[in-house]
Amino acid sequence: MLTSALTIAGFDGSGGAGLQADLKTFSALGCYGMSVLTALPIQNTCGVRNCFNMPLAAIEEQLDAIFSDIAPNAIKIGMLFNQEIVHLVAEFLAKHASNIPIILDPVMVAKSGDYLLLPEAIDTLKQELIPQVTLITPNINEAQALSGIEIETPNEMLKSAEIIHQLGNVNVLLKGGHLAGTSCDDLLFTASAQYWFKAPRIETINTHGTGCTLSAAIAANLAHGNDLISSCQNAKDYLYQAMLSFKDVTIGHGHGPVNHFHQWWN
Repeated sequence: MLTSALTIAGFDGSGGAGLQADLKTFSALGCYGMSVLTALPIQNTCGVRNCFNMPLAAIEEQLDAIFSDIAPNAIKIGMLFNQEIVHLVAEFLAKHASNIPIILDPVMVAKSGDYLLLPEAIDTLKQELIPQVTLITPNINEAQALSGIEIETPNEMLKSAEIIHQLGNVNVLLKGGHLAGTSCDDLLFTASAQYWFKAPRIETINTHGTGCTLSAAIAANLAHGNDLISSCQNAKDYLYQAMLSFKDVTIGHGHGPVNHFHQWWN
């Protein structure tokens, strides 16, 4: 049986993040990938130059076109940009995706400092979308914005994850890569237990699209029927190898991408 995954996210013409990274990840992990475009950032490895809004009707019609034809086995949500888009996506998924695993990567700010989710949309995200999703995958900065807690230690990661969990009984994978140290450890916080996924830090500037890739990999694993813990571990292993493969490669003049097809490329 064909396994499919849908990404609802923004655009990256340089190919390392957003829809492009998600579709590459889905393909690499054996899923038929589909996409709904929510916003058109003009970006490359050096940063975001501009961002153009998509008409709400265009986003809704894209969603309707997919769901009326091909039911996805899992959904990954990335860039939503403003509160109107958050509300639209939340309302649509509440009607059409109640039995589908949903992974929310709450992308808020690009590495260049540009907003990918306007600050006034955060409350809408908390109230309308987070309670619906299977898993949310914030990095340290996003977790601080969602929980209101400054995070500098693993214990503060636990406190922040618990607060985010309480926003809607949602599972939380809090990524620890922005903390100092030689290890990049991620925390999975669920209603029943907490799990740490550990990996040595890779010294590289090629980190463009790592969050997109991880969340898409989790969605692909869930689409194949893996449980949440295995999906998170498999996704972290996949991302680690994708980063390792391209750690010394130069693509662009800024933060380069990871190698989504490291299994096949020499």
